[in-house]
Amino acid sequence: MKRSVRFPVSTALLRRLAYASIVANVAIVVTGGAVRLTASGLGCPTWPRCTDESYHTTAEMGVHGVIEFGNRLLTFAVGLIALATLLAVLAHRPRRKGLLGLAVAVFLGIPAQAVIGGITVLTNLNPWVVGLHFLASMAVIAAAYALWRRIKDPDGPAVAVVPGPLRTLAALTTVVSVAVLVVGTWVTGSGPHAGDGGAARNGLDPEQISQVHADAVFLLLGLSVALVFAFRAVGATGPARAAVVLVAVELGQGVIGFVQYFTDLPALLVGAHMLGSCLVLLATLSVLWSTRERRPTPVPAPAPAEERVPATA
Repeated sequence: MKRSVRFPVSTALLRRLAYASIVANVAIVVTGGAVRLTASGLGCPTWPRCTDESYHTTAEMGVHGVIEFGNRLLTFAVGLIALATLLAVLAHRPRRKGLLGLAVAVFLGIPAQAVIGGITVLTNLNPWVVGLHFLASMAVIAAAYALWRRIKDPDGPAVAVVPGPLRTLAALTTVVSVAVLVVGTWVTGSGPHAGDGGAARNGLDPEQISQVHADAVFLLLGLSVALVFAFRAVGATGPARAAVVLVAVELGQGVIGFVQYFTDLPALLVGAHMLGSCLVLLATLSVLWSTRERRPTPVPAPAPAEERVPATA
Protein backbone atom coordinates (compact mmCIF):
# COMPACT_ATOMS: atom_id res chain seq x y z
CA MET A 1 0.00 0.00 0.00
CA LYS A 2 1.45 3.35 -1.07
CA ARG A 3 1.65 6.18 1.40
CA SER A 4 0.55 9.64 0.33
CA VAL A 5 3.39 12.10 -0.11
CA ARG A 6 3.46 14.80 2.54
CA PHE A 7 5.32 18.04 2.67
CA PRO A 8 5.99 18.77 6.34
CA VAL A 9 5.80 22.40 7.41
CA SER A 10 7.93 23.49 10.33
CA THR A 11 6.68 25.73 13.10
CA ALA A 12 9.31 28.30 12.12
CA LEU A 13 8.02 28.47 8.54
CA LEU A 14 4.45 28.71 9.78
CA ARG A 15 5.32 31.67 12.01
CA ARG A 16 7.11 33.42 9.14
CA LEU A 17 4.05 33.07 6.93
CA ALA A 18 1.75 34.35 9.68
CA TYR A 19 4.10 37.28 10.28
CA ALA A 20 4.15 38.02 6.55
CA SER A 21 0.36 38.07 6.63
CA ILE A 22 0.42 40.71 9.37
CA VAL A 23 2.88 42.85 7.41
CA ALA A 24 0.92 42.48 4.17
CA ASN A 25 -2.37 43.49 5.78
CA VAL A 26 -0.76 46.51 7.41
CA ALA A 27 0.75 47.42 4.03
CA ILE A 28 -2.63 47.32 2.29
CA VAL A 29 -4.04 49.68 4.94
CA VAL A 30 -1.25 52.13 4.15
CA THR A 31 -1.65 51.80 0.37
CA GLY A 32 -5.41 52.13 0.77
CA GLY A 33 -4.74 55.36 2.59
CA ALA A 34 -2.54 56.47 -0.30
CA VAL A 35 -5.46 55.88 -2.65
CA ARG A 36 -7.65 58.19 -0.58
CA LEU A 37 -4.97 60.81 0.10
CA THR A 38 -4.12 61.15 -3.61
CA ALA A 39 -7.83 61.54 -4.50
CA SER A 40 -7.66 58.27 -6.42
CA GLY A 41 -10.59 56.60 -4.70
CA LEU A 42 -12.56 56.59 -7.94
CA GLY A 43 -9.54 56.04 -10.17
CA CYS A 44 -11.38 52.88 -11.15
CA PRO A 45 -14.96 54.18 -11.22
CA THR A 46 -16.67 50.82 -10.84
CA TRP A 47 -16.21 47.37 -9.29
CA PRO A 48 -15.31 44.51 -9.76
CA ARG A 49 -14.21 45.86 -13.15
CA CYS A 50 -12.01 48.93 -13.31
CA THR A 51 -14.25 50.38 -16.01
CA ASP A 52 -17.44 49.11 -17.60
CA GLU A 53 -15.37 47.58 -20.42
CA SER A 54 -12.12 46.56 -18.67
CA TYR A 55 -10.87 44.86 -15.52
CA HIS A 56 -7.67 46.92 -15.64
CA THR A 57 -6.80 50.58 -15.85
CA THR A 58 -6.33 52.35 -19.16
CA ALA A 59 -3.99 55.12 -20.27
CA GLU A 60 -6.87 57.58 -20.43
CA MET A 61 -7.52 57.16 -16.68
CA GLY A 62 -4.12 58.61 -15.79
CA VAL A 63 -2.23 58.27 -12.52
CA HIS A 64 -5.36 57.98 -10.38
CA GLY A 65 -6.39 54.86 -12.24
CA VAL A 66 -2.92 53.38 -11.81
CA ILE A 67 -2.96 54.03 -8.05
CA GLU A 68 -6.42 52.56 -7.49
CA PHE A 69 -5.80 49.55 -9.73
CA GLY A 70 -2.44 48.95 -8.06
CA ASN A 71 -4.13 48.78 -4.68
CA ARG A 72 -6.61 46.24 -6.07
CA LEU A 73 -3.74 44.10 -7.34
CA LEU A 74 -2.11 44.20 -3.92
CA THR A 75 -5.26 42.58 -2.52
CA PHE A 76 -4.45 39.48 -4.58
CA ALA A 77 -0.91 39.40 -3.16
CA VAL A 78 -2.27 39.65 0.38
CA GLY A 79 -4.76 36.89 -0.41
CA LEU A 80 -2.01 34.63 -1.76
CA ILE A 81 -0.04 35.04 1.46
CA ALA A 82 -3.16 34.19 3.48
CA LEU A 83 -3.78 31.14 1.27
CA ALA A 84 -0.18 29.98 1.70
CA THR A 85 -0.55 30.36 5.47
CA LEU A 86 -3.79 28.36 5.45
CA LEU A 87 -2.23 25.55 3.40
CA ALA A 88 0.79 25.54 5.73
CA VAL A 89 -1.51 25.17 8.74
CA LEU A 90 -3.23 22.22 7.05
CA ALA A 91 0.14 20.58 6.33
CA HIS A 92 1.63 21.22 9.76
CA ARG A 93 1.89 18.22 12.07
CA PRO A 94 0.85 17.74 14.75
CA ARG A 95 -2.25 19.86 14.07
CA ARG A 96 -2.39 22.67 16.61
CA LYS A 97 -5.64 23.62 18.33
CA GLY A 98 -7.22 26.82 17.09
CA LEU A 99 -4.79 27.44 14.23
CA LEU A 100 -7.09 26.30 11.45
CA GLY A 101 -9.95 28.53 12.54
CA LEU A 102 -7.70 31.59 12.73
CA ALA A 103 -6.08 30.83 9.36
CA VAL A 104 -9.52 30.46 7.75
CA ALA A 105 -10.65 33.74 9.35
CA VAL A 106 -7.65 35.60 7.91
CA PHE A 107 -8.09 34.01 4.48
CA LEU A 108 -11.83 34.73 4.26
CA GLY A 109 -11.30 38.22 5.66
CA ILE A 110 -9.35 39.23 2.54
CA PRO A 111 -12.23 38.81 0.02
CA ALA A 112 -14.68 40.21 2.58
CA GLN A 113 -12.53 43.31 2.92
CA ALA A 114 -12.26 43.52 -0.89
CA VAL A 115 -16.03 43.37 -1.28
CA ILE A 116 -16.45 46.21 1.22
CA GLY A 117 -13.85 48.12 -0.79
CA GLY A 118 -15.93 47.52 -3.90
CA ILE A 119 -19.02 48.84 -2.14
CA THR A 120 -17.12 52.03 -1.28
CA VAL A 121 -16.56 52.58 -4.99
CA LEU A 122 -20.15 51.74 -5.93
CA THR A 123 -21.42 54.18 -3.27
CA ASN A 124 -19.09 56.95 -4.51
CA LEU A 125 -16.88 56.72 -1.43
CA ASN A 126 -19.59 56.95 1.18
CA PRO A 127 -17.60 57.95 4.31
CA TRP A 128 -19.35 55.43 6.55
CA VAL A 129 -18.53 52.59 4.16
CA VAL A 130 -14.97 53.84 3.83
CA GLY A 131 -14.67 53.69 7.62
CA LEU A 132 -16.05 50.15 7.64
CA HIS A 133 -13.47 49.23 4.98
CA PHE A 134 -10.70 50.39 7.31
CA LEU A 135 -12.15 48.61 10.34
CA ALA A 136 -12.48 45.37 8.35
CA SER A 137 -8.74 45.56 7.69
CA MET A 138 -8.15 46.05 11.41
CA ALA A 139 -10.16 42.90 12.13
CA VAL A 140 -8.08 40.89 9.66
CA ILE A 141 -4.86 42.25 11.22
CA ALA A 142 -6.11 41.22 14.66
CA ALA A 143 -6.86 37.68 13.43
CA ALA A 144 -3.44 37.46 11.74
CA TYR A 145 -1.75 38.58 14.96
CA ALA A 146 -3.67 36.01 17.00
CA LEU A 147 -2.59 33.32 14.53
CA TRP A 148 1.05 34.40 14.75
CA ARG A 149 1.02 34.35 18.56
CA ARG A 150 -0.90 31.09 18.79
CA ILE A 151 1.63 29.26 16.61
CA LYS A 152 4.33 29.94 19.18
CA ASP A 153 2.25 28.79 22.14
CA PRO A 154 2.13 25.14 23.21
CA ASP A 155 -1.20 23.31 23.19
CA GLY A 156 -1.53 23.29 26.97
CA PRO A 157 -4.08 25.23 29.02
CA ALA A 158 -3.97 29.03 29.21
CA VAL A 159 -2.76 30.22 32.61
CA ALA A 160 -3.16 33.77 33.91
CA VAL A 161 0.12 35.49 34.79
CA VAL A 162 -1.48 38.54 36.43
CA PRO A 163 -4.38 38.87 38.90
CA GLY A 164 -7.94 38.96 37.62
CA PRO A 165 -8.47 42.73 38.11
CA LEU A 166 -5.43 43.48 35.94
CA ARG A 167 -6.72 41.17 33.21
CA THR A 168 -9.97 43.11 33.36
CA LEU A 169 -8.02 46.37 33.08
CA ALA A 170 -6.16 45.02 30.05
CA ALA A 171 -9.47 43.99 28.45
CA LEU A 172 -10.93 47.45 29.13
CA THR A 173 -7.86 49.05 27.55
CA THR A 174 -8.43 46.89 24.47
CA VAL A 175 -12.06 48.01 24.24
CA VAL A 176 -11.03 51.67 24.48
CA SER A 177 -8.33 51.12 21.86
CA VAL A 178 -10.93 49.74 19.46
CA ALA A 179 -13.22 52.69 20.28
CA VAL A 180 -10.38 55.08 19.39
CA LEU A 181 -10.07 53.38 15.99
CA VAL A 182 -13.82 53.61 15.37
CA VAL A 183 -14.04 57.29 16.33
CA GLY A 184 -10.95 57.91 14.21
CA THR A 185 -12.89 56.79 11.14
CA TRP A 186 -15.58 59.35 12.02
CA VAL A 187 -12.93 62.05 12.16
CA THR A 188 -11.62 60.94 8.78
CA GLY A 189 -15.14 60.94 7.33
CA SER A 190 -15.62 64.55 8.41
CA GLY A 191 -12.28 65.81 7.10
CA PRO A 192 -10.98 66.99 3.74
CA HIS A 193 -9.39 63.78 2.41
CA ALA A 194 -12.46 62.19 0.86
CA GLY A 195 -10.64 60.18 -1.80
CA ASP A 196 -12.30 62.15 -4.59
CA GLY A 197 -13.33 65.75 -5.05
CA GLY A 198 -17.00 64.88 -5.42
CA ALA A 199 -17.28 62.47 -2.49
CA ALA A 200 -19.65 63.37 0.33
CA ARG A 201 -18.62 63.87 3.97
CA ASN A 202 -20.41 62.33 6.97
CA GLY A 203 -21.83 65.65 8.20
CA LEU A 204 -20.13 65.61 11.61
CA ASP A 205 -18.43 68.76 12.82
CA PRO A 206 -14.68 68.13 12.28
CA GLU A 207 -13.63 70.14 15.35
CA GLN A 208 -16.12 68.52 17.70
CA ILE A 209 -15.53 64.93 16.58
CA SER A 210 -11.76 65.52 16.68
CA GLN A 211 -12.16 66.59 20.33
CA VAL A 212 -14.11 63.39 21.08
CA HIS A 213 -11.32 61.41 19.42
CA ALA A 214 -8.66 63.24 21.45
CA ASP A 215 -10.56 62.58 24.68
CA ALA A 216 -10.70 58.86 23.87
CA VAL A 217 -6.97 58.88 23.14
CA PHE A 218 -6.22 60.50 26.52
CA LEU A 219 -8.35 57.85 28.21
CA LEU A 220 -6.48 55.12 26.37
CA LEU A 221 -3.12 56.61 27.32
CA GLY A 222 -4.15 56.87 30.98
CA LEU A 223 -5.27 53.25 31.09
CA SER A 224 -2.04 52.14 29.41
CA VAL A 225 0.13 54.04 31.91
CA ALA A 226 -1.91 52.49 34.72
CA LEU A 227 -1.19 49.05 33.27
CA VAL A 228 2.56 49.74 33.32
CA PHE A 229 2.57 50.55 37.04
CA ALA A 230 0.08 47.82 37.93
CA PHE A 231 2.02 45.11 36.14
CA ARG A 232 5.26 46.25 37.75
CA ALA A 233 3.60 46.26 41.17
CA VAL A 234 2.82 42.55 40.89
CA GLY A 235 6.18 41.67 39.34
CA ALA A 236 4.77 40.80 35.89
CA THR A 237 7.80 41.86 33.85
CA GLY A 238 6.57 40.53 30.49
CA PRO A 239 3.20 42.31 30.57
CA ALA A 240 4.92 45.45 31.92
CA ARG A 241 7.28 45.52 28.93
CA ALA A 242 4.35 45.09 26.55
CA ALA A 243 2.51 47.96 28.26
CA VAL A 244 5.58 50.22 28.00
CA VAL A 245 5.73 49.54 24.25
CA LEU A 246 2.02 50.36 24.00
CA VAL A 247 2.51 53.70 25.79
CA ALA A 248 5.44 54.55 23.50
CA VAL A 249 3.41 53.75 20.37
CA GLU A 250 0.46 55.78 21.67
CA LEU A 251 2.67 58.79 22.40
CA GLY A 252 4.16 58.63 18.90
CA GLN A 253 0.72 58.31 17.37
CA GLY A 254 -0.56 61.16 19.52
CA VAL A 255 2.24 63.47 18.39
CA ILE A 256 1.47 62.70 14.74
CA GLY A 257 -2.22 63.27 15.37
CA PHE A 258 -1.77 66.67 17.01
CA VAL A 259 0.76 67.85 14.41
CA GLN A 260 -1.47 66.84 11.51
CA TYR A 261 -4.46 68.56 13.12
CA PHE A 262 -2.66 71.87 13.61
CA THR A 263 -1.02 71.77 10.16
CA ASP A 264 -4.28 71.30 8.20
CA LEU A 265 -3.92 67.54 7.70
CA PRO A 266 -1.01 67.14 5.25
CA ALA A 267 -1.35 63.90 3.31
CA LEU A 268 2.01 62.48 4.39
CA LEU A 269 1.21 62.84 8.10
CA VAL A 270 -2.29 61.41 7.62
CA GLY A 271 -0.72 58.36 5.99
CA ALA A 272 1.73 58.02 8.89
CA HIS A 273 -1.24 58.27 11.28
CA MET A 274 -2.94 55.36 9.49
CA LEU A 275 0.19 53.25 9.91
CA GLY A 276 0.28 54.30 13.57
CA SER A 277 -3.29 53.08 14.01
CA CYS A 278 -2.20 49.60 12.95
CA LEU A 279 0.73 49.71 15.36
CA VAL A 280 -1.51 50.83 18.24
CA LEU A 281 -3.81 47.89 17.58
CA LEU A 282 -0.92 45.42 17.46
CA ALA A 283 0.65 46.84 20.63
CA THR A 284 -2.72 46.65 22.42
CA LEU A 285 -3.16 43.02 21.41
CA SER A 286 0.35 42.30 22.63
CA VAL A 287 -0.56 43.60 26.09
CA LEU A 288 -3.79 41.59 26.17
CA TRP A 289 -1.99 38.46 25.03
CA SER A 290 0.75 38.90 27.63
CA THR A 291 -1.69 38.54 30.54
CA ARG A 292 -1.97 34.81 29.89
CA GLU A 293 0.40 32.14 28.72
CA ARG A 294 -0.06 28.59 27.57
CA ARG A 295 2.03 25.89 29.16
CA PRO A 296 2.67 22.40 27.85
CA THR A 297 0.26 19.77 29.05
CA PRO A 298 2.12 17.80 31.74
CA VAL A 299 2.84 14.19 30.83
CA PRO A 300 1.63 11.88 33.60
CA ALA A 301 4.44 10.03 35.33
CA PRO A 302 4.42 6.23 34.94
CA ALA A 303 2.94 4.32 37.86
CA PRO A 304 5.44 2.71 40.27
CA ALA A 305 6.31 -0.90 39.45
CA GLU A 306 4.50 -2.30 42.50
CA GLU A 307 1.25 -0.54 41.51
CA ARG A 308 1.19 -1.88 37.96
CA VAL A 309 -1.35 -4.56 37.22
CA PRO A 310 0.43 -7.73 36.10
CA ALA A 311 -0.45 -8.92 32.62
CA THR A 312 -2.59 -12.04 32.44
CA ALA A 313 -1.27 -15.05 30.66
